[in-house]
Amino acid sequence: MNSLWLIVGSLAAFAVAYRYYSAFLATRVVMLDDRRVTPAHRLNDGVDYHPTNRLVLFGVHFAAIAGPGPLVGPVLAAQWGYLPGFIWIVIGACLAGAVHDFVILCASVREDGLSLAKIARATIGPVSGVTTSIATLFIIITILASVAIVVVNALSESAWGMLTIVVTIPAALLTGLWMYRIRPGKVGEASVIGVTIVLLGVVAGRPFAASGIGHLLLFDKPTLSLMLPAFAFITSILPVWVLMCPRDYLSSYMKIGVMIVLAVGIFLAHPTLKMPATTPFLSGGPVVSGTVWPFVCIVIMCGALSGFHALIASGTTPKMLDRESDIRSIGYGAMVVEGFVAVTALVAACALQPGDYFAINMAQDKPTQRAAYVQMVQSTQIEHGWDVAPKELTLLEQETDEKLVGRVGGAVTLAVGMAKVFSSVPGLKQLMSYWYHFVIMFEALFILTLLETGTRVARFVFQETAAQLSGRTEIGGRPRWGMNIVMSFVTCFAWGYLLYTGNINTLWRMLGISNQLLAAIALAVGTSYLLSHAPKRRYALCTGIPFVFVIVTVLTAGVQSVQGWWRTIPMAAPAEQLSLQIMCWLASLLLILTVVIVVDAMRKWKSLLGTPAPTAQPSPAIETV
Repeated sequence: MNSLWLIVGSLAAFAVAYRYYSAFLATRVVMLDDRRVTPAHRLNDGVDYHPTNRLVLFGVHFAAIAGPGPLVGPVLAAQWGYLPGFIWIVIGACLAGAVHDFVILCASVREDGLSLAKIARATIGPVSGVTTSIATLFIIITILASVAIVVVNALSESAWGMLTIVVTIPAALLTGLWMYRIRPGKVGEASVIGVTIVLLGVVAGRPFAASGIGHLLLFDKPTLSLMLPAFAFITSILPVWVLMCPRDYLSSYMKIGVMIVLAVGIFLAHPTLKMPATTPFLSGGPVVSGTVWPFVCIVIMCGALSGFHALIASGTTPKMLDRESDIRSIGYGAMVVEGFVAVTALVAACALQPGDYFAINMAQDKPTQRAAYVQMVQSTQIEHGWDVAPKELTLLEQETDEKLVGRVGGAVTLAVGMAKVFSSVPGLKQLMSYWYHFVIMFEALFILTLLETGTRVARFVFQETAAQLSGRTEIGGRPRWGMNIVMSFVTCFAWGYLLYTGNINTLWRMLGISNQLLAAIALAVGTSYLLSHAPKRRYALCTGIPFVFVIVTVLTAGVQSVQGWWRTIPMAAPAEQLSLQIMCWLASLLLILTVVIVVDAMRKWKSLLGTPAPTAQPSPAIETV
């Protein structure tokens, strides 16, 4: 099948959804009103609360929400074929993910920029507030450790990659100073300066790595596992305008630029999808052991629906929003852009030969793993008549100058697929090695921005919880540096410890379940908010219907995963048994906390439906074009 069908079809769906559905949400459901003063102005403290240009904030928000999910998830889901992932991305992003982000961002803006846990307490009750705080902290730490290990694996022993990342720091510092101090408001000038420096770092990376000083930026995995939490600690206590805001702004538009280039490359090369619409692995395969449902909705998170977005939409973004009408483009718009990113990643993976795809995504380091791979190839040929032996793998390894066999996790597969699409454009064939390494670093930038913002959001949750216990309710106005430093250190130590002692198998398998559990919690909170504040109670179905689907899906996936992990404990190596037990207990705890919140939310909904609907307040007309 020609990949253009997926690209054009998804673009049309996202455009229609943004034009009409987001306008309906903005004008009818929540009635955005620029006459309301946002927390960024009313509680401005120059550190966390700070009014930000809409274009800049879109970049910051997109950089924060677009972690590895829209890149890696679709690649892993390709084992089921291109159709299941494509359907979930388009429908999920338009009707669930974008609505989830939009409603939570609106609720947080109208609740002084407070976190999801505080909104849960205000809209559902104290039980849900406390439970959401506990669940959120567990989930944030799991997510940060899970994505950080991907960066560690990508940047270890890579001077080129490290230089590219290091250069973004002075680029962001100069951009921030230019926009806020040297030439206030000159976003265009600052953007040109910052992007130029970042691109120079990318271009200079290859000769730097080959030079006599390249070894200065060569770090092993343990060292990087200490450096990342230290870096996140520093960035999470600095004022947002100093480093986080301009750095995420620059990296986000760099990310969008790369996705546009990839889309253009797909239009020019229009590669044929080698992966079929559905594969024989719908009931479980070698990359993801679960069935296509519910696990396609678990594996593909950020590209369709992601609970982590609720932390950003009730964390950094509402504290920086200049006016309410910006919620539409930032909350809903950023999500559909991310959905398109996920579609391009799916196309890049499915453009590879199926045999090459499975050879890259199945671990083959140990003799038992190699034997399992060989058995999979043989049994698939015999039982299904499908040849999944490698076809172009040797050539791909030569063109990328990398060993690709057994590079599990999806990141390498995406880099190979994107590099292959780029190099298929006439005149670019000889640059495949450069494209491959550039995409690896491009993925690392996605994840690093998530680490920075996620750590800051975790600090907010810690601080709000501590404020409740101490009876202090002051928000904004002036920074509290002692609290900022202590809570940032606790957060970074927690996920840094998991990063240093864990492995990608232990951490990444927990990521999907915990992330979608958080999405279910956020949709429950959003439904409660709409029942309390929307002019018509039926508008709560905008979040209520996605909530029902997600809660059934994630509870099914969670129970199946815990059962599967528990059965494998007796057969696992001693070193792996503890990791499996931790996963079982942590997943079970998260499932229980989620059920508690759902039951409490349903109690609140019954109470609300038994009272008269709120009277709609007049709101000015809002442009819907």
